[in-house]
Amino acid sequence: MRIGLIAIDGCFGSAIASIIDIVRVADGARGDVDPRIDPIELAILGPKRRVTTTASMTLSVDHPLPESGEFDVVVVPALGTLTAAATNDALQSRDARSVIASLGRLDDATTRIAAACTGVFAVAETGRMHHRRATTSWFLGPEFRKRYPTVALDLDTMVVVDGNLVTAGAAFAHIDLALSLVRSISPDLAQHVAKLLIIDERPSQAAFVAYEHLRHEDPIVVEFERFVRARLDEPFNVAFVAQSLGTSRRTLERRVRAALNLTPLGFVQRLRTERARHLSATTDLTSAEIALRVGYANAETLRSLLRRERRRS
Repeated sequence: MRIGLIAIDGCFGSAIASIIDIVRVADGARGDVDPRIDPIELAILGPKRRVTTTASMTLSVDHPLPESGEFDVVVVPALGTLTAAATNDALQSRDARSVIASLGRLDDATTRIAAACTGVFAVAETGRMHHRRATTSWFLGPEFRKRYPTVALDLDTMVVVDGNLVTAGAAFAHIDLALSLVRSISPDLAQHVAKLLIIDERPSQAAFVAYEHLRHEDPIVVEFERFVRARLDEPFNVAFVAQSLGTSRRTLERRVRAALNLTPLGFVQRLRTERARHLSATTDLTSAEIALRVGYANAETLRSLLRRERRRS
């Protein structure tokens, strides 16, 4: 896999550094996990020969932006802004406009786009997210919805995969974003990297849960995920969901198992615990309130599921 990491003046230094470190550790460790894994190359893309991040880290740019289409994945990190006004201003800068124009020319069939935090705004500017799922920094949600009303924004999920688009939440979600890219190559390699770097207490599923990052194209499973994500606070009945999707219970169970290696109920439980962890990390809700929001009347039931997942990890 060839990964092109876009960098412009003022982008978050920690975002750039975390992606570089995780990808390079993955490439260094791939032979220990599975010798059949191909090399993972990472290069810096940018509008000029050298860029400086918010941490005063200076990077040499390996390739100009017009060469972005030569990469399998193009990553857009945070712009380095913390408010809606500053983000809107940053999107109008010459460097940002050149990034947006470059992203707009990419071929969906050959290049994936991954973005985190305010970098998701730059991707949305291209129109590629029209009627697609995405996430971004939770505190910029209202501005994102106002600016891009046709995007299905999901602020309850740290990493959202929709076809060839991968998006992640706030600044340190770049860790989750990088792990999700490694996971698309090899779930075992992603888990190995997470353990090497002690990324094991993230408020996210990205380090260990593989289902969202498996590159399946089963339309029934895609619709099933969308259906249950929108109703995680409601009781789950697999027969009712199958009927709502216009299929049979047996077909739904078979297709979910084939695509995700989980039962429909097991998948819903994973989604619920994922959202519960996210709510715990980003809100002041009590355990009982979080349990109700993810479909459990008893907070102890949720705590038991979370403990079980930690043991499985």
